[in-house]
Amino acid sequence: MIFPYQHELETLKPLVREAGNRVLELSRTGFHVHRKSDRSPVTTADLEVNRYLKEQLLQIYPDDGWLSEEEPDDHTRLTKSRVWIVDPLDGTKYFIAGVPQFAISIALVENAEPVVAVIFNPATNEFFSAVQRQGAFLDGSPVHVRTETPHSITLLVNPPALHRGLFRNMDSAVTCQPMGSIAYTLALIASGRADGTINVARQNEWDLAAGTLLVHEAGGQVMDRYGHPLRFNQRTPFVRGVIATRPDLASRLLDLAKRLFSK
Repeated sequence: MIFPYQHELETLKPLVREAGNRVLELSRTGFHVHRKSDRSPVTTADLEVNRYLKEQLLQIYPDDGWLSEEEPDDHTRLTKSRVWIVDPLDGTKYFIAGVPQFAISIALVENAEPVVAVIFNPATNEFFSAVQRQGAFLDGSPVHVRTETPHSITLLVNPPALHRGLFRNMDSAVTCQPMGSIAYTLALIASGRADGTINVARQNEWDLAAGTLLVHEAGGQVMDRYGHPLRFNQRTPFVRGVIATRPDLASRLLDLAKRLFSK
């Protein structure tokens, strides 16, 4: 039996693995770093992943739209029912520094909801995938968000925000650990290796689309700073703040986030 979107996922898997191989090869042989207009870094690895995935996927699915961090926004995507939303290398700063906190993140979004997702960290060889209503997987094995209630809640948070002391007045039961890539963070939450995240910085759709589906399919929740569900392929592809966690902690983290956002 072929499930909905199974063809898209099976098409995507080898393409993302090949893109990851190209990232690792560039990390070994050398890559160039440029500065975008907002002064954030982009490398030849980011650009190569974007080029390769777009070329391959739109050849197979020519009617789909494309939204990527590494190219100008083509608003014709707004007329499409299906759009690939891609961060070719989430955590570029950490890739440059040789810290294994980066990932390729790609989702197929249909009617504003992610329906297929892959997050691949080529440095750790962790391959996360999900299809709507079919569960979340790490290297082919099912994963689920944490279900127990430990004495200490572990949150993965943005390193600069942690270093600025943004989380210093958190509940004493909360332990904050730095994690450079929000896409990889969401994948780790989906696989039960942390309880949640609160990220107060503005996020982009390409940062969150794949990870949102992974967390949902693993039994968790993802919301914006107001507690609203995320919608994708919007005219302005930005989200102000994101919270992801297991269901029993959602209200608690939303309250904590409101305190942080009010600062």
